[in-house]
Amino acid sequence: MAVFKLMNELKLTKKEIDTLTGPLTGKPKSATFRTADVVGIDTLVKVANNIYKDCPNDESRDIFVIPEYVNKMVENNWLGDKTGQGFFKKTKDDQGKRVILELDTETFEYKPTVKPKFGSVAAAKPVDDLNERIKLLHYSKDKAGEFLHKLNYMVFAYSSNRIPEITDELYKIDDAIKAGFGWELGPFEIWDILGVEKTAKEMKLMGINPAGWLDEMLEGGNKTFYVIESGIKKFYDIASKSYKEIPGKSSFIILDNYRANKPVWKNSGATLHDIGDGILNLEFQTKMNSIGTEILEGINKSIEIAEKDFKGLVIGNNGQHFSAGANLAMMFMLATEQEYDEIDFAVRAFQNATMHIRYSNVPVVVAPHGLAIGGGCEVCLHSDKVIASAESYIGLVEVGVGIIPAGGGTKEMALRASDNYLEGAVELPELQYRFLNIAQAKVSTSASEAYDLGYLRKGLDEYIINPNRVIAEAKRAALVLADRGYTKPVERNDIKVLGRSALAAMLLGAYSYKEANYISEHDKKIAEKLAYVMCGGDLTDSALVSEQYLLDLEREAFLSLIGERKTMERIQSILTTGKPLRN
Repeated sequence: MAVFKLMNELKLTKKEIDTLTGPLTGKPKSATFRTADVVGIDTLVKVANNIYKDCPNDESRDIFVIPEYVNKMVENNWLGDKTGQGFFKKTKDDQGKRVILELDTETFEYKPTVKPKFGSVAAAKPVDDLNERIKLLHYSKDKAGEFLHKLNYMVFAYSSNRIPEITDELYKIDDAIKAGFGWELGPFEIWDILGVEKTAKEMKLMGINPAGWLDEMLEGGNKTFYVIESGIKKFYDIASKSYKEIPGKSSFIILDNYRANKPVWKNSGATLHDIGDGILNLEFQTKMNSIGTEILEGINKSIEIAEKDFKGLVIGNNGQHFSAGANLAMMFMLATEQEYDEIDFAVRAFQNATMHIRYSNVPVVVAPHGLAIGGGCEVCLHSDKVIASAESYIGLVEVGVGIIPAGGGTKEMALRASDNYLEGAVELPELQYRFLNIAQAKVSTSASEAYDLGYLRKGLDEYIINPNRVIAEAKRAALVLADRGYTKPVERNDIKVLGRSALAAMLLGAYSYKEANYISEHDKKIAEKLAYVMCGGDLTDSALVSEQYLLDLEREAFLSLIGERKTMERIQSILTTGKPLRN
């Protein structure tokens, strides 16, 4: 509700406010006014009116008075998405292109949205670390900074004044806001980032008064709402004036809680933590956790360290996604410069890293959540065990950018097909099913579906509902494997490939799809390369081959495709627009 007041005071548009209260500051994409449209303007009005009526002693009660133009929107039945228009309205221009209009609350006319132009926003967008973005934007000197400065302080004060009215523990407010509104950080966590003592002084100078208990906290030498002690996050308890452990968190492993400790090993893209009981955790820390040279180095180094002094290794992180795949930008740059020897070296390095996971002397358990696609999926495929979050989206999507999986993913799907062949049964359908999953870039809609697609192994890999428990469960699984006397797998030289007869059937399928206009000529070429690898090449009959044989075919196919003009166009489209190109 404070947003209405600040919007009028600072003469901001709704698009500008949604930019500042969306993912840029750790909040949902729908931000403020878009959320209101989704929920319904009438619902917003009813909630605000109820609070105003039922909270007569609320120090910020007047903020819940609904602006007159919002009441007029309800009278006009402009209630948001359910009536087709609210603060925003979707329409089409003369060319049939979708256009989003924004309501001018002075004229009550819809006008095209204008892209916000704030210097601080432009400076903050490239910053991956949310904490740093929040600080940069809050203390910026432009209108965006002024808005966030005032909004943050109003939220901080209001949150502090609700204790002990609605709860005795501040962490419960943070948890409720994060769970209910999808914020990445709660108000007290954001307050800690900006500095409690400094901001409290500024708030009072601005006439914004936080709760009285805050002065007691600061006078007692407690400068933050949360502290990390021995890897355990604790909150400031107002009643006892001391820090207490957050109940129910003992079964979680939150990697942020280990930052105060010196890491076992670290580079610019990965950090290796000792998470206790002889288990290490490798955390990816690149943008979208994309896998480049830093992470490959991290995988190899982590296994080397674990083999010397530890029982096992977990590969997992607490980011939004486990991994969005390999570093396409690096591949695009090398291909543009026609550095094919460098590309070959990079692909070999990726294959060596995934095979290092497979044949390490200690158990390696991978803990995916969110996106685990492309290279991220290949890391999972080579682990001793996967403990996934139920909301994991796993798949080999490389075909979408004109290449095939080359970090061992294609090899692994051929291997798993071979392991599923039944004596006397027709073998081709098993291979075709896995071929189509890659050729159609299928991604599981959940960890449960990943079993059906062959990305998770039934009877071995597991998934759990609570994403906060994934790393802790992966640690438990690594300990079980280690305590049972783990020995590394025997290298495989018995992978059955079906050769020329299966290859002919797959090539015919690709040809038929092309003739029916289901796929493009370039899609057909990619499918042919993929089929060649999964069938073991143009062999006259079925044969038993090694993993390295398939890895070499996989790498050769990748190198031939990465140099194609249409592949380059697909990669460029993903990098510049985020959208796949079908050419």
